[in-house]
Amino acid sequence: MRVLMIAPQPFFQPRGTPFSVLHRLKALSKFGYKIDLLTYHLGEDVEVEGVTIHRIAKVPFIKKIAIGPSKPKIILDLLLLFKTRALLKAGNYDLIHSHEEAGFWCAWFANKYRITHLYDMHSSLPQQLENFKFTKSGIIKKIFDGLENYTIKSAKAVITICPELHDYVGKLFPDKHNVLIENVADNSLVFNTEVDSQAIRKKVKLNGEVTVLYAGTFETYQGIDLLIDSSVKVIKDTPKVRFVMVGGKPEQIEAYKEKTKRLNMESHFLFTGSVVPEEVPAYIENSDILVSPRLEGNNTPLKIYSYLRSGKPIVATNHLTHTQVLNKDVSILTDCTPESFGDGLLSILKNKNLGKKISENAAKLAEDKYSYDVYLNKTKELYKFIESEVK
Repeated sequence: MRVLMIAPQPFFQPRGTPFSVLHRLKALSKFGYKIDLLTYHLGEDVEVEGVTIHRIAKVPFIKKIAIGPSKPKIILDLLLLFKTRALLKAGNYDLIHSHEEAGFWCAWFANKYRITHLYDMHSSLPQQLENFKFTKSGIIKKIFDGLENYTIKSAKAVITICPELHDYVGKLFPDKHNVLIENVADNSLVFNTEVDSQAIRKKVKLNGEVTVLYAGTFETYQGIDLLIDSSVKVIKDTPKVRFVMVGGKPEQIEAYKEKTKRLNMESHFLFTGSVVPEEVPAYIENSDILVSPRLEGNNTPLKIYSYLRSGKPIVATNHLTHTQVLNKDVSILTDCTPESFGDGLLSILKNKNLGKKISENAAKLAEDKYSYDVYLNKTKELYKFIESEVK
């Protein structure tokens, strides 16, 4: 089965959907599939056996792309559309495996060229327009609703990555072959580079403090402001705590550093900047509490699955993005306020037995429901189904 995969993303860059695409490719490579991946001109090449990367022509004035909908993304998607058509005309593909908005044009091409289409749905794109405040136009939202419905309806099968999205598709199209495959894959399974864990420990545990780790992007919806504001209450009660902030763009880091200065919390924060993906597990290993203060969105953050496996207590906001996976038995869930988040952190800092209990429960949940074997088995079964439909 010849597969053309379309990923409208900078591939590879260490952020949500590119990680998901990479893990998908790694799994399919394990099963012996040969895949042509078409993606943006941005990102680093990653070697995966059986995968050939094709890129759109370089756009000199687009050197980076923001998360979520944007005007530069429209330009890149148009180039991706034309390149998709060129590859389909030149190649004898059996399956188009599309990610995100690429499903819109791949659904049409699949019909035109009589090729099976698998839609990898990472989010509801009409909802993304609202979440990222991209437009207030009701007409544009209706167009996206129509495109999304057409894509789901015409696809032979749909991959959904979280329970909320799975239910959303199930309600719209109850007869659709809709497979929930959560992004549980650990980056250490993909990146095998040796990391100096001791060096990271020395950086994180500068004076033997209890360390609270945040790892991820610094976009507004991630709740970094909430986390920094909550630190005032935490430090006032328990001074020997250090917040380790992994990720962020330089301008975002500077803005948040300024905020910690205004709050007189600067000495309690370490901003590492972006780190290579293979280092993140070492930061988790050398931390005491893991946090996810996210305020918006429907999709479960990828890091939650590695947090569950870590053996470290988790403090997260009581928001749908978390509660489709987390519960009070495996984490501390708080209101989306600095006061409540601070109380959540203090409950762990003051009660080691509580932290131990929820960490053990989290590890068991990860083993039972969110293991890599489960991920691989679901992926394998879905592709077996697709192969039967192609034949």
